[in-house]
Amino acid sequence: LITQASEAKPRLQRWLDQFGKKYATSIIALTFFFALALPLLFSITYFGPEGSIYRSLAFLIAASPCALIIATPTAYLSAISATARKGILLKGGITLDALASCKIIALDKTGTLTTGKLQCTSIEPLEPGPFSTQDALSIAFGLERQAVHPIATAICEHAQALKCKSAPISSFKAIPGSGIEGAYQNHSVAIGLPEYIASKLPPHLASKVQHWTKSQSGQVLAVLLIGPQIFFFRFTDEIRPNAKSLIQTLKKKNGLRPVMLTGDNEENASQVAKSIGIESVYANLRPEEKLEKVALLSQEGGLAMVGDGINDAPSLARATVGISMGKIGSASAVDASDAVLLNDDLQLLSWLFLKSHQTIRIVKQNLTLALGVIFLATTPALLGLIPLWLAVILHEGGTVLVGLNSLRLLRK
Repeated sequence: LITQASEAKPRLQRWLDQFGKKYATSIIALTFFFALALPLLFSITYFGPEGSIYRSLAFLIAASPCALIIATPTAYLSAISATARKGILLKGGITLDALASCKIIALDKTGTLTTGKLQCTSIEPLEPGPFSTQDALSIAFGLERQAVHPIATAICEHAQALKCKSAPISSFKAIPGSGIEGAYQNHSVAIGLPEYIASKLPPHLASKVQHWTKSQSGQVLAVLLIGPQIFFFRFTDEIRPNAKSLIQTLKKKNGLRPVMLTGDNEENASQVAKSIGIESVYANLRPEEKLEKVALLSQEGGLAMVGDGINDAPSLARATVGISMGKIGSASAVDASDAVLLNDDLQLLSWLFLKSHQTIRIVKQNLTLALGVIFLATTPALLGLIPLWLAVILHEGGTVLVGLNSLRLLRK
């Protein structure tokens, strides 16, 4: 992946590669022209230290684009190496350009701002019925055992801890961002977000589910439907350590506007956002709604999206820069993203944005230095003011300085 990143050239580098071929051809042609034409235009000889051939060779060396061509790749490769040493995988130098253009950072909640390691704390029936809480856990286990969502993982771990076997479920159907449906002993079963289950219920039961959901503000919830019977699952999730300080740093040090995008309920999302200092919250988002919101926010300025789940993958692909979590992130999210935090360390986000801006500055410095050497040496070389040995020193010295300047990006 690092090799692929090295080959994914930024736009400026691709342009310079194309320009370099035409430029080099033009300089060689001009060298022959000056060697032949200068004696005809001025009273100088072809040979000797003051001759046209000598001056043309000095011009050729001074105008050679070595420093200009390596000005960008050395900078981007140094930056990619520095990020890799920090535990951040960039899928190309172009990602650094995109990061530097971002004004907004959107973050998923579960698994990104929170640890994502949910624990099932209770299972309660809405009303007494033919199925027990043990039956509910068994059916939920059967529905969720092939899923990869944090809630599914928590249910499976809770069932395994209680040595509860999974119920035989048939007719599986996954509804992305909402839940899972199936059949158990001629009963329709479904588990998912309270809003999704409420939409499958008659009005009087839907209102009870909605009322219960509101009364559980600040908790992660799931609802299981077994025929006519309803069970509520509660989960606990912890906010990542230093999440609040991270948000403050992104605001003050990087000048980014943080927003939260989540499929979780609005009460829970707002409580988490308030505790860590995020003002803009968009909750109850299905994957397609999250994608639409990312597209809309991207129009206000460059948008970096940070997520981990399979439901985040479309948004990560659509954002100006998609950043995924390497450890807990799904394969789809990692594949769709432009950068991967290999150790799930969100504290590196601020450093990454600063490194992207530093890279752009170094590239501009390199180009200024390379062009400066060319303009400083070429015309005087033709006029005989710069000898061949000095043209060599200026040319090679400029190339060395550009390389050394790029290596500054290796510093952490």
